[in-house]
Amino acid sequence: MAKTTRKKRNFSSFDQNAAFKELGVEKLSRWNLEFKPIAPSKFYGERMRRMERFALTNSERSKELLIDAICEEVIQRHPKLKIWKGALMQSDDLTGIVDYVLAPDRAYLDTPLLCVVEAKKDDFEQGLAQCLVEMKACRWRNEQDGFRGEAFGIVSNGDGWRYYKLTTQGKVYESSFYGIGQIEDVLGSLHAVFSECERHNTQIGLLK
Repeated sequence: MAKTTRKKRNFSSFDQNAAFKELGVEKLSRWNLEFKPIAPSKFYGERMRRMERFALTNSERSKELLIDAICEEVIQRHPKLKIWKGALMQSDDLTGIVDYVLAPDRAYLDTPLLCVVEAKKDDFEQGLAQCLVEMKACRWRNEQDGFRGEAFGIVSNGDGWRYYKLTTQGKVYESSFYGIGQIEDVLGSLHAVFSECERHNTQIGLLK
């Protein structure tokens, strides 16, 4: 008898209940993220000034500009890391396109450390569902290479940012909500999460 292959489920098909069940998680734990606020650079300020000519609230593509600008501001502090956009991610039973993936700075995408989900239509609940299963896929992919470590996630609509951590024990942590009205806190918290990815993976030799 031919072996039946299980069809992979797309990240975007999960609602919050299904995502929690997929990970075997009943609730989220509080992530008391420690960070120092970071003042934006002059370059960032000029970019934001120029972007005032764009309508940044009328479409998902325009909100993407804000996410790009903030990630770009922080990634400069992390030369060992690289951001990939629109990357295909798969596990044994999950598949889909991830909005942003943070990985070691290589010419190819490998060892995904963090995924960023754009909260479409400002729906952070749906964004969380997608983020959970994407973090699971990141962790699965790394385990295939012998790396058993934490996976990180972000849900953002450009204006608001919330961070997640999936531990090796299957526990999920959720941070407070940070808004660009306090841009120093957004930049500081994003830097702290990138630093945690970097520090964790330097310790096990993934980042040189």
